Amino acid sequence: MTTTLTSEDPAATALTPAISLRGLRKSFGDVHAVDGVDIDIAPGEFFSMLGPSGSGKTTVLRMIAGFELPTAGEIRLDGADVTREAPFSRDVNTVFQDYALFPHMTVLQNIEYGLRVKRVPRAERRTRALDALARVQLEAMAQRKPSQLSGGQRQRVALARALVNRPKVLLLDEPLGALDLKLRREMQVELKQLQRDLGITFIFVTHDQEEALTMSDRIAVFNRGRIEQVASPQELYEQPATAFVAGFVGTTNLLGAEASLQLLGSQGAHALRPEHIQLHDAEPDVVAAGVIHARGTVSEVIYLGAATHTIVDLDQGGSLIVQRQNDSSAQPERAGQRGGTAHLTWQRTHCVPVDAAV
Repeated sequence: MTTTLTSEDPAATALTPAISLRGLRKSFGDVHAVDGVDIDIAPGEFFSMLGPSGSGKTTVLRMIAGFELPTAGEIRLDGADVTREAPFSRDVNTVFQDYALFPHMTVLQNIEYGLRVKRVPRAERRTRALDALARVQLEAMAQRKPSQLSGGQRQRVALARALVNRPKVLLLDEPLGALDLKLRREMQVELKQLQRDLGITFIFVTHDQEEALTMSDRIAVFNRGRIEQVASPQELYEQPATAFVAGFVGTTNLLGAEASLQLLGSQGAHALRPEHIQLHDAEPDVVAAGVIHARGTVSEVIYLGAATHTIVDLDQGGSLIVQRQNDSSAQPERAGQRGGTAHLTWQRTHCVPVDAAV
């Protein structure tokens, strides 16, 4: 009989967060790596912690795992306080970027190792390990050594080894970072599908905004030990709360207070995504209500394959990036040439007010 790797029914525990962090802090001497983090993560959620190196996201993950003790604050797992519990006492497992596989063991032995330490009987151990291998589609690799596998296959083995213990929460510390771009994108899709099939809570740490947007139900953006915003991928991209979030999640144009006043007639800073700006080689005959018009000179044209970024230095000062898709319907424009005059238009509603503090 095949053992099914599923977590407790999320509907039954919908009122209790899988992970709850309150006032979480971690200091290393005078350095505050994590400075007051509050998060509730729902059962069965794919939750990502996104931010640059040194922003505190990995330290938070290590405190959830029990590898680091917080300086202050509380960590609850399924309602139980585990703040001071040892790692092996917590119903979580961690997958690291380097996979941490035992090179002298076969794939099957690597997956069985944690169960052997827990003294799970041999027959059950083998059944659960084979089931975990089937989950990641590596049954044919059971007797190979890690050195005989590709990077993507080693990553799957590390996942299977973590999942075989049936954790309520799986922690992933930049597990795709060592893969090349093509394989990383393939694994993003596979990892999300696996998480949906299992129904286990995934907490994923990354500095790659594309990864976070692709896989997550919600994302927490970290900066200097604090959370700038927690939101769905779409909300995070379309409605960034701060200038930092707008700049870190995708490409954006930040209109400072002075530029906002000149162009929009509005106070405060605003974010404007490049794909929301239209580029014209002549001044529009009519500018409709609710549309902003600006003039400038093209300073740079950057070909990116699927799209082209055109940087326009505005007559009012400052510059804007305009993104155009390189599809068959796109017409060449004189405004797209370096040194040419460009007229830009965009909907006022696409300018999102943001907190300029970074």
